[in-house]
Amino acid sequence: MKLGIVGLPNVGKSTLFNALTNAGAESANYPFCTIDPNVGIVAVPDSRLDVLRDMYKPEKYTPAVIEFVDIAGLVKGASKGEGLGNKFLSHIREVDAIIHVVRCFEDENIIHVDGSVDPVRDVETINLELVFSDIEIIERRIDRVKKAARGDKSLLAEEALLERVKAGLEEGKCARALGLTEDEKDVLAESRLLTLKPVIYVANVAEDEVSGSYAENPYYKKLSDIAESEGSEIIAVSAKIEAELAELEGEEKQSFLHDLGIEESGLDKLIKSSYALLGLISFLTAGPKEVRAWTIRKGTKAPQAAGKIHSDFERGFIRAEVVSFNDLVREGDRNKVKEKGLLRSEGKEYVMEDGDIVEFLFNV
Repeated sequence: MKLGIVGLPNVGKSTLFNALTNAGAESANYPFCTIDPNVGIVAVPDSRLDVLRDMYKPEKYTPAVIEFVDIAGLVKGASKGEGLGNKFLSHIREVDAIIHVVRCFEDENIIHVDGSVDPVRDVETINLELVFSDIEIIERRIDRVKKAARGDKSLLAEEALLERVKAGLEEGKCARALGLTEDEKDVLAESRLLTLKPVIYVANVAEDEVSGSYAENPYYKKLSDIAESEGSEIIAVSAKIEAELAELEGEEKQSFLHDLGIEESGLDKLIKSSYALLGLISFLTAGPKEVRAWTIRKGTKAPQAAGKIHSDFERGFIRAEVVSFNDLVREGDRNKVKEKGLLRSEGKEYVMEDGDIVEFLFNV
């Protein structure tokens, strides 16, 4: 699963990406310092996994991971090839969701590509380039469907949907803001519309606002209104502070967070939100050899979850023995959970829940 980090040049994208991944992507005070996308694999913070590590002292500790792609700054005209735009748009097309970074602070030492800070204008600049690209795609598909519908009237409903989406795009609206049903989204899936991808807006705020005063920031308020109108999420971070936090570990990091008046970093919130945005959950396996989080889609049944570990587990699935995280922590070990009748035996139709601690029984 990939999330693409997008935004105008000089809004803090690469600084944020560096903080996420410690990958050292080039970050400079001029446009297009990132041309080819940088990719980083990031661990998903999970306090449950940390508790299990302390309990079992395993040889190996493996958290769930998510992939972030730092895509170069887009500019006006990108859909027509301006500023290497077509290349950038193709990179966005390859991701599953978008992290849209928007500058929400003033700093005369950091150049803004349009000369001033204006979140509404900045979002419109990016979204319109994505909209223009989507209109071209939709128009080509409408032409194909119209021709095919002459001999197949069942395609008329698809044609009507495409025309409705095109009308919305021509009004400057993103496809995700058009109130489409899940079935309609499925029909559109093959077109890979950029504006249909789910989005988290990241408000890059000043360092002194991260403890909560960002809520009074007029730039943040404007961005929040945009996110609400689309049904998208918004998270406030200071890319500069996150870069500093990324250099710290353990107690030193916790002390810094305490001094800032926050419990967790903005990036931890962003990673967790990104994981949820993609409809992902984790089930856990725990023992002295390894404590591990396994990534599955919400709604996955037990045999398919078992197949994440090994195909033999799915093919020869017998049952899943499931323990509640809270029960395991309270009782202290799996045997006590079993003695108290708190170990559940689940079959092939069991739908996995986030945080299930599982042992799969199989026979091949």
